[in-house]
Amino acid sequence: MTGFLQSLLHVPAPVVLSSVAALVFGEAAVFLGFVLPGETAVLLGGFLASTGRVSVVGLAIVVVVAAVVGDSVGYEVGKRLGPRLLRTRMFQRHQERVDRARAFLDGRGASAIFVGRFTAFLRAVTPGLAGLSGMRYRRFLAWNAAGGLVWGVGCVVAGYVAGSSYEQVAGYLGQGGAVAAAALGVVAFAVWRVARRRAGRPGDDVPDGGRETAQHGR
Repeated sequence: MTGFLQSLLHVPAPVVLSSVAALVFGEAAVFLGFVLPGETAVLLGGFLASTGRVSVVGLAIVVVVAAVVGDSVGYEVGKRLGPRLLRTRMFQRHQERVDRARAFLDGRGASAIFVGRFTAFLRAVTPGLAGLSGMRYRRFLAWNAAGGLVWGVGCVVAGYVAGSSYEQVAGYLGQGGAVAAAALGVVAFAVWRVARRRAGRPGDDVPDGGRETAQHGR
C-alpha cells in the first residue's frame, strides 16, 4: 500500500482532481458506491494535497461539487428508473440493505439525505431512493448540498492531516482503500493517456508553412 501511495506522487495534479471527481460523482450517480466508497478516493486526494501535489482548497471544491452533482444525478435516475432498478440483480443482491435504507429514509425524511452522506452504502442508494419516493428536489438539494459540503471538506481535511504518515493514511483506508487506490490509479492513468494522445496528435506541432507545403505537394 505504501508503495502505491508513493507512486501516486508522480500523477499530475489535473489528473488527480479529475480522477477523484469522477469517483465521487459516480458513487451515487451510477451506484459505484456498491463496490467502491468515494471517501477513500477523497482521503487519497487529501494525502496528495498534504504533499503539495494538489491544492487542498481546489480539491475540496472539486469534491463538494462532484458529490452534490453526483447525488443529483442519482436522484433523477431514481425518479425516472427507480422501480426498474430495484428489479436488477445489483439491487436484489443487496435487497436487505436496500430495505433498511428505504426505512431509514421514511423514518427521517429529507434529513436522511444529510445523515446518509456519512455511511458508504447510504451514500450510494439514498439519492436514488429519494427520487423514487417522490421527494421534492428543492428539499433534496438543500440537504444534499449541506451533506456534501460537510462530508467533502471533512474527508479532504482528514486525508490532509494524515498525510504526514504513509502508514497512517494506509491504516485509515484499510482493505477497501486499497481497492480505491487501485481504482484511482486506473482512472488517473486513463485520463493521463487520453491527454497525452490528444497532445501528441499528428500535425499538431507542424508549422503553418509546413502544412501549406504539404498541401501544395499533393
